[in-house]
Amino acid sequence: MPTSKFTWEKAYAVVEPQINAEGVHVWPFDPSFPIDIRFFDLDGRHNIRMNRHDYFELLYVYSGEAVYQIQDRRLVVRKGDLVVIGSTLYHRITEDPCLQMKAIVLFFLPELVRAAEANGDDMEYLMPFFLQDHGFPHIIPANTGIPSQTLDLIKRIQTELPASSNRARLAVKTYLKMILMLLVNHYAAYLGNQETFHRKQSAIRRLRPLFEYLEEHYDEPIRVEDAARLCATSNSHFMYFFKRVTGQSFLAYLNHFRIAKAQSLLASTDKPISEVSQEIGFCDQSHFGVVFRKLVGMTPLAYRRRFGRASENKSPEPAKPAVEPSSQNLEFHRAVNAK
Repeated sequence: MPTSKFTWEKAYAVVEPQINAEGVHVWPFDPSFPIDIRFFDLDGRHNIRMNRHDYFELLYVYSGEAVYQIQDRRLVVRKGDLVVIGSTLYHRITEDPCLQMKAIVLFFLPELVRAAEANGDDMEYLMPFFLQDHGFPHIIPANTGIPSQTLDLIKRIQTELPASSNRARLAVKTYLKMILMLLVNHYAAYLGNQETFHRKQSAIRRLRPLFEYLEEHYDEPIRVEDAARLCATSNSHFMYFFKRVTGQSFLAYLNHFRIAKAQSLLASTDKPISEVSQEIGFCDQSHFGVVFRKLVGMTPLAYRRRFGRASENKSPEPAKPAVEPSSQNLEFHRAVNAK
């Protein structure tokens, strides 16, 4: 199908109002499953402000070309290229009426990959996003074959969204990890020569005893002092070091880890919510409910009703995501297959 029959969103109209005064673009994810795919038309007539974001971004150039400004660098992107953007660098597509581009964009929060494993493997998957220094090669050219493989996996993810069942969520995470492995393999030589990469690897090894302890004892009280002792460091240095390595405070990481365990139990067992709360280390069920709702966007009971075993035996209507889904899903698949 010709791209002219696509229903594209004007990037400026969508993105610009979501950039706050600090220059941070806040995307309204479904909190329970923070991943989204959008279809943007960048006509070159409007200038989106320089911005950064907490999520990670993959932009596939479907047609045309544009100039991508990342910090003080200006990089030309063309049809078939893939752009890899982390969470710390200010960037934008520059205004140029002579250049027009249509792009398929994948947004996701790292928490989606950090899920329920506290062994540091999640950090390995996300290395290409964490280690974006000044000279990082953000653009993966079309002739490497990586962008087309990534597009195929984005297409598979799109068929599963909104992920309203455990099977769909597993599929989305699997396809996303396949994309991340493509990136890890592509950037292996670059990262292998970077001092920052080796420092990061060494830092993860230093935290390994803590990750192993969390996997076995997450149901027990774990204080910052306990974590610092496992890493053989002072409390203050541990808090600084942990956030520098993982991008989260220790308490935030622990809460995400425990809530991911709770999500698994709520979906796969019939244990009372009070028991689930105790089993993942929350002594106060009320506090568990508050943290769960803050991180997942719904109560534990609502989550069980939506994703529990009983829900697998019926066909519930998909919950309305935080952003209205685009109307072009079917057109997307036809257009990609027609390429």
